[in-house]
Amino acid sequence: MIPARYGATRFPAKLMQLLGDKTVIRHTYDATVATGLFDEVVVVTDSEIIFTEITAAGGQAVMSKHEHESGSDRIAEAAADMEVDIIVNVQGDTPFVKREPLEKLLNQFKDPTVQVASMMQVLTKQEEIDDPNFVKVAVDNNMNALFFSRSVIPYPRDKNFPTTYYEHIGVYAFRKKALLDFTSWPMTPLEAAEKVECLRYLENGIPMRMIVVDYMGVEIDTPEDLTKAAKLL
Repeated sequence: MIPARYGATRFPAKLMQLLGDKTVIRHTYDATVATGLFDEVVVVTDSEIIFTEITAAGGQAVMSKHEHESGSDRIAEAAADMEVDIIVNVQGDTPFVKREPLEKLLNQFKDPTVQVASMMQVLTKQEEIDDPNFVKVAVDNNMNALFFSRSVIPYPRDKNFPTTYYEHIGVYAFRKKALLDFTSWPMTPLEAAEKVECLRYLENGIPMRMIVVDYMGVEIDTPEDLTKAAKLL
């Protein structure tokens, strides 16, 4: 499921921006379908413009019935009446979706204790490590998330100690119950402060299994990201 909100705060209408010969949301939808991993791929949107963009091209889309604070809330509304085991949330602004990382993500659910899983990639450029638009994640020895932050985590107080920084990639997978539980909880304090929705799971005691993936391209959060994505395309 691909949550697709039209009025993004930092870059309004970003999903309808042209990237090459297709819009960002079409790239994301087509790339997700092309993985061949899913029984259904559905765009869940608050926008008739995005709905038409997908359905006119033969894709599957549904309109949200209510206003939502997060992409997870948006897809949970659509998934509530569906008979599904695992739901994957591919953010609408990730046009370079690939099969291998998504397959690795789904494989985490062979462990029956995993309720929620997500992705991260290594950050190497200092300007990206320092950039609050890049959400960082710290993990434990079992690859479960300890914290997500727009700040630099971990803080390198000891400059001589080699530190690996991970960027959280906004692709999630859930068991259906975990997703529906998420929507029943109020927004949590850390989530509200950081504007990082997955903190709601951690604040409610739900572990989040992380996997390291190779470079996933560019998430379109700003006009500068669109320029980077065009070069990558």
